[in-house]
Amino acid sequence: MTAFLTLIIVLFIAIAIWQMVKIFDLAQVGSSKSPVATDKDNTINAYLMMGFLIFIYAITIASFWYLGDLPLMSNSASEHGPGLDNLMIISMVVIFIVQTITQFLLHYFAYKYKGEKGKKALFYADNNTLEAIWTFVPVIVLAGLIIYGLFTWTAIMNVDESDDPLIVELYAQQFNWKARYGGEDNTLGLANVRLIDIDRANILGLDEADPNAQDDVITTELHLPVGRPVLFKMRSQDVLHSAYMPHFRAQMNCVPGMITQFGFTPTVTTEDMRQNPDIQEKVANINAIRLGKKEEIEARGQELMYEFDYLLLCNKICGKSHYNMQMKIIVETQEEYDAWMKEQKLFKDSLTK
Repeated sequence: MTAFLTLIIVLFIAIAIWQMVKIFDLAQVGSSKSPVATDKDNTINAYLMMGFLIFIYAITIASFWYLGDLPLMSNSASEHGPGLDNLMIISMVVIFIVQTITQFLLHYFAYKYKGEKGKKALFYADNNTLEAIWTFVPVIVLAGLIIYGLFTWTAIMNVDESDDPLIVELYAQQFNWKARYGGEDNTLGLANVRLIDIDRANILGLDEADPNAQDDVITTELHLPVGRPVLFKMRSQDVLHSAYMPHFRAQMNCVPGMITQFGFTPTVTTEDMRQNPDIQEKVANINAIRLGKKEEIEARGQELMYEFDYLLLCNKICGKSHYNMQMKIIVETQEEYDAWMKEQKLFKDSLTK
C-alpha cells in the first residue's frame, strides 16, 4: 500500500510539473526572444564545456587522492592473485589514459569550434587514414587485453591434479555454506540432493553406501593449508549462488543440478595477513566506527571489536538473507590443518542411527 501511495504522489507531481511547463510556454508567446542560439549563447556554452572538463579532471584527481586505495589491487593471498591483479591494473591504466585523451578532445573541440556568425565548418566526408587509425588501434589494444586475459584465465583454471590438490566441496544453500573434505583418501563420496535425509542428519545428500563417503568430513568453517593447491567442487541445493573469495581472487557460480570447480593455492596464512599494515589500518578504522556504536552493537549481543578473517561470500542475490550468507576461511600451516582435521567427525559417525 505504501508503494502504491508513493507512486500516486509521484504521478501527481509529474502532472503538476507538466502543467506548469505548458503555462510557461504559453506565457512566452509573442516575446522577442528567439529560440536560435546567438554567438553569446555559443560562447557561454563553449566556456561551460571547458569548465566541465576541468571539473571532471579535478573530481577524478580528488577521488584518487582522498578515496583511492593505491595500488589499485593489493593483499592477494593466492598464487594466481598477483597475475590477476596485474591484468586488472593494466586494464584500468589503459581505460584511464583513453578516457583522459578522449574527454579532452571532446570538450576542447566543442570549445574551439563553437558556433560563430559567418563561420563555416571544414569537414572531410571520407578519410581512410583516420578511419584506419581509430579502427585498428582499438582492435590491437583490445586483442592484446583479451589474449592476456585468456592466458591468465587458462593458468588459473587448469588445475594440475598430479600436484595432489586438496579436494574440497563447497555446498551452497539458502542461506549458508557447508564445506566437505574427502578425508584420508582425499576423494569425495557420491552425493545428490535427492539423498538428503534430515532425520539421519545426512544434510548434504551423501550416498551412505559409497565407501568414499564414509570418511568425508562436513564443516561450517573452511580450513586450508598454506602452500597446498586446493581444488573446489561446488554444488547448490536450491538457487544460483556464487562462491566468492575476494582475497584469493576466486569466484565461481554454484549451479543447481551440476558441479562447477575452481582451484587455487593459498599463499598467506590468516595470522600473517592480520599483520599486514594495510589490513591493520582497515581493521582499526572499522573498530573506530564500531566503538562509536558500542551500545547498539552490545545490545544485539555481538562482539564489539572486529578481527580480520578471510571470508567465503555469496556474490549472487539469492534471496532475502543473501547479505548474511558467508563462511569463515582459515589459512594455516599444514600441521595446524592436520590437528584441526583430527578433531572433526567423519560422515559415517555423524549419522543419526
